[in-house]
Amino acid sequence: MQEHHSFPDANRLSVLAAIILFVYALVPFVDLPPREIAISLFRIQFNFNFNIHTLVSLLVAALAAVGSEWLVRSHPNLGEEQPTYQHWLLPAFSAWVIDVPLSTIAIGPQWWIIFGFGGLFLVLVFVAEYISVDLSDSYHVPASVALSAVSFALYLVLAITVRAANMRLYLLVPAMVLPAALVCLRTLYLRSSGQWSIEWGVATALIIGQLTIGLHYLRLSPPTFGIILLSVLYAITSISAAVVEERPIRTAWIEPAVMLAVFLALAAVFQF
Repeated sequence: MQEHHSFPDANRLSVLAAIILFVYALVPFVDLPPREIAISLFRIQFNFNFNIHTLVSLLVAALAAVGSEWLVRSHPNLGEEQPTYQHWLLPAFSAWVIDVPLSTIAIGPQWWIIFGFGGLFLVLVFVAEYISVDLSDSYHVPASVALSAVSFALYLVLAITVRAANMRLYLLVPAMVLPAALVCLRTLYLRSSGQWSIEWGVATALIIGQLTIGLHYLRLSPPTFGIILLSVLYAITSISAAVVEERPIRTAWIEPAVMLAVFLALAAVFQF
């Protein structure tokens, strides 16, 4: 198969990025009263706070998903019946995670730095998703590697941010479990050239959920909390990729074991 490469239309990409960044920039100047919703389940009351940031996080995620569909559909080598939903996941996740730190810190130099890098990050995700459509694209492998790396980086940012926000356990667990399953599934999909491994996604969700519950009750700093979860997620994903790719287990465990040890050592440094 002849290799070639293509990039998304610059006009479409710039319009999409501008709309999402405009929403981010507009939020600090909008003040809407928060609303609390209480749900009683088995005589236990769960309180959920909804405010402008909640709405914006959902909005930017939806915009990113729709925008990714808009970009991908313009790919010259996309088949008429070829599914595109897999290209919605990471852009939506990226837009949501970028909004999390923006909604927790005040306007200042740090906010604008996150805003700028977040916008650049999002553009790179859109470009990589577009390139990954065509398996024969000469940039397909680098794009797939970049998407996987971005997924893990975003998960680390999310874990650190929600830990710093002292979220309740019933909110913390789904915030860590669902993205972990998404990262594992998307990474395996990219590495297997289009095969979903649902069983590994479920296994990842169960393991990360149990680990999150245990770490919640320990006095860990936000970076340590995030790095521990990231290390386990990376190890699970790496091992599952070896199984999916049918690589020998006697050698496949070495790389995730080494990375797990490195991450845990780094987590200890941030803790002490």
